[in-house]
Amino acid sequence: MLGIGEIKGEFQAASVEELPEFIKRYEEDQRSGVRQMVRSAGKKLAALEKEKARIEELRVYEEKYGDCEFICGIDEAGRGPLAGPVVAGAVILPKNCRILYVNDSKQLTEKKREELYTVILETAVSWGVGYASPERIDEINILQATYEAMREAVGMLDPQPDILLNDAVTIPGVGIRQIPIIKGDARSLTIGAASIIAKVTRDRLMLEYDRVFPEYGFAANKGYGSAAHMEALKKYGPTPIHRRSFLKNIFSDGKET
Repeated sequence: MLGIGEIKGEFQAASVEELPEFIKRYEEDQRSGVRQMVRSAGKKLAALEKEKARIEELRVYEEKYGDCEFICGIDEAGRGPLAGPVVAGAVILPKNCRILYVNDSKQLTEKKREELYTVILETAVSWGVGYASPERIDEINILQATYEAMREAVGMLDPQPDILLNDAVTIPGVGIRQIPIIKGDARSLTIGAASIIAKVTRDRLMLEYDRVFPEYGFAANKGYGSAAHMEALKKYGPTPIHRRSFLKNIFSDGKET
């Protein structure tokens, strides 16, 4: 009979696919430590099945428009911050694709987003990223700049999609059929994947900006108006990556220009 330590090592090394066999092998063992590991294995399997069911729910729109060969999800990151670009992601996933744990990027930890970013890029038929700079945001407003970034992201795709699943918006100037879906990043697998691509891309950019402008805490706040960011703005004024049109109500002495 194997010792508890040996069984624990086996349990820790087991992949999810190997857990049913682990449970079968040790479910009759009455030692409390082994019974606890068997229960833990069962919980892991139950959580996996729950996640698979959630992913099936996220495929409702992909199934509904399954007659289209190339379905593209589109989402953006960075409409609200005071600094940095707005970034759009566009992703075409293979037919019948199921990437576990994809969700609205804001619902995921940074570590999980980074993990999924790699999986999505490795899996995608095609993907693209578009940007609109702070200057462009100031010039044409955040909504139009977001549309511009989305059009750029779609334009990078090869093959071009047959249909666009968009997070809540209809993008002007695009000749492809579009389906706007409210809260689409939490309701569509493909839009969720696009939201992760956009978010990770933008967060990485803000980490680079943090090295250039360390006083503003961009690594932590990603350009959003945190207390530390606001204090830095008042002390040092805006950087070249701040959106002047977003700062109008912050300064009263003209410092934002």
